[in-house]
Amino acid sequence: MAEAKPQNVSVSPTRTELIWAGKYDAQGRRVGPLRVALPFQTVETVNESAQERQLLLLREAGGEYSAKEWRNRLIWGDKKYVLPSLLPEFAGKVNLIYIDPPFDTGADFSFTATVPDHPDTPEDDSFSFTKEPSIIEHKAYRDTWGRGLDSYLQWFYETVVLLHELLHETGSIYVHLDWHVGHYAKCVLDEVFGGDHFQNEICWKRATSGSAKARAKRFGADHDVIYLYRKGETCVFNQIYVPYPEDEIKKRFRNRDSRGYYKDAELGTYSAETLERLKAEGRLIVTEGGKLRYKIYLDEIKGVLVDSVWTDIPIVNSQAEERVNYATQKPEALLERIIKASSNPGDLVLDCFVGSGTTAAVAEKLGRRRPRTTRSASPRNRASSSTRPTATPGAAAWIPTSSGSTKPPSCSTNCSTKPAASTSIWTGTSSIT
Repeated sequence: MAEAKPQNVSVSPTRTELIWAGKYDAQGRRVGPLRVALPFQTVETVNESAQERQLLLLREAGGEYSAKEWRNRLIWGDKKYVLPSLLPEFAGKVNLIYIDPPFDTGADFSFTATVPDHPDTPEDDSFSFTKEPSIIEHKAYRDTWGRGLDSYLQWFYETVVLLHELLHETGSIYVHLDWHVGHYAKCVLDEVFGGDHFQNEICWKRATSGSAKARAKRFGADHDVIYLYRKGETCVFNQIYVPYPEDEIKKRFRNRDSRGYYKDAELGTYSAETLERLKAEGRLIVTEGGKLRYKIYLDEIKGVLVDSVWTDIPIVNSQAEERVNYATQKPEALLERIIKASSNPGDLVLDCFVGSGTTAAVAEKLGRRRPRTTRSASPRNRASSSTRPTATPGAAAWIPTSSGSTKPPSCSTNCSTKPAASTSIWTGTSSIT
């Protein structure tokens, strides 16, 4: 009887990955995002005289204007086409991306807008109207959520792939989610950016724990998660500090002299020069045991270093000045912390799920440029803040110049001012994608 010989078995390398229907085609190939770069056509220019417009057309005809001067544009279109169309100009140039992607929103994409009363007429001319979802929006909803989680994950993957390509090598992306899909989305982010490029899971306590009924059988769902990834081996990161709590100040800074409250710390290794400087400044303390300590004044400290659990930023309540009645509006303080931490003045900041427009508003206040993307051609009113762009429930990108403007182009009748001509680029979409 012949002896059975062991067979050499070739084992293909494997990896752990999240699989969903539609991730691979029938041939086992990965299904990626659509890559069709469409040209942009100028339809309207805000606050530009006829003479300036004619001069601009002449310059553009000669192909000189875009080469010499940055120009912002408002681009309406489906995000499926808008994002790949931005790649030729902005691939590898965006320094910071923050997204708050929708999930489990339902099929209602209608919204109500109010036209305010005219101040120069005695009667009340104000009125409201409701914009119902279009056929395109209904179709886009089916494309994104029609197969439930499977279609959502494919849509999310395709979006993240394009954002990865737009991101600068030292750039970062913050992805804001909640308990519905956050754990699935992190697997996709690990696949696109690499698990070793995961920086933080930030927990933002956004609300109180809810009613007693809601907490009867489980803990209250009162926080969101924000996943932070870097693209390359290094990334921009600026440490963020918050003021010391009052009780902490009273506990630590109990001593006071003519300059103010201070605490003392042990003076470790020091040079003769340092010792003389501390003496001259009146900071040196010699204990009864002969040890050297020095004074640290309250007005000199940066505060408490922020960690990954954020409990100090409340949601936008009904009385907040920044409130614009957008259901998922994020507070400016939240975006201020993110933008300050992962970008510097003049950097390019992108939010491709604009929502209420908070990212664009804060980015401008902090001196950043901002590609801004939203998913609908229906702007919402941001009358409560003169520096806010109009919020949109849909997909666009706004890339303003460093010269800045008080406000991006807006369809809102409540806006009191408009930006200077040619000071913003928006890319948008007329459908929910």
